Amino acid sequence: MVKTVPGIHRSASQGYTAAAETYVRGRPDYPPQALQWLRETMGAGAGKSVLDLGAGTGKFLPLLRETGARLLALEPVAEMRAQLLRTNQDVEVLAGTAESIPLPDASLDAVVCAQAFHWFATKEALAEIRRVLVPGGVLGLIWNVRDESIPWVAALSAITNQFEAGTPRYRSGEWRHVFPAAGFTALGERNARNTHVGSAESVIVERTLSVSFIAALPDTQRLEVAQRVRALIGGTAELAGGSEVAFPYETSMFAYKKTG
Repeated sequence: MVKTVPGIHRSASQGYTAAAETYVRGRPDYPPQALQWLRETMGAGAGKSVLDLGAGTGKFLPLLRETGARLLALEPVAEMRAQLLRTNQDVEVLAGTAESIPLPDASLDAVVCAQAFHWFATKEALAEIRRVLVPGGVLGLIWNVRDESIPWVAALSAITNQFEAGTPRYRSGEWRHVFPAAGFTALGERNARNTHVGSAESVIVERTLSVSFIAALPDTQRLEVAQRVRALIGGTAELAGGSEVAFPYETSMFAYKKTG
């Protein structure tokens, strides 16, 4: 039986424990506009300290590294931390949760949550993030969101969504309910187009299997999902038989400044 991590939603705890390696292969990188956002809106740069909160396998760290900032990463799931450490030995890696960050008050210039904030969108987490930020420090939220205006992407979502069972997700919009938040001022939203190019097996099948609530399914159900996804690929002219496919995303970025 896959273990659970105390204080972490079951889908994240069990799914990401089981699918850490799949997550590395199946998830897209971020577009160049995200680096511009980090520098211009988040203020990330040389001499600054930035925490990647809910860092997972470290998928966002290469982009953060380009800013020249001092990097820290916090991830509660041990298997995800292990993947992160394999390729990010220059980063200070912490175990903990968004509600209990093991850092002193006012010790960070920025906190970034990449593909993560929907898991811990609570007043308690925001209060803890605010505690570790310096005055004027910035909280950044960023997600790669699949473009469901494309028919085959919408069909893929239809396969997976039936298993979500209330799992927190960006698409539900529930994370927005904690804003406006005391002690934070919104700095606005940015959006950019993004694509994940590679084999259909990697960017579609493994992307699907890296979804938390899919990864947490029993083996037989997970295999059935994979078979349905491969059938969708085989029955879609723009995906079948090609050496590469492009999975379309929109990257959404939000920033909030610590005030008061």
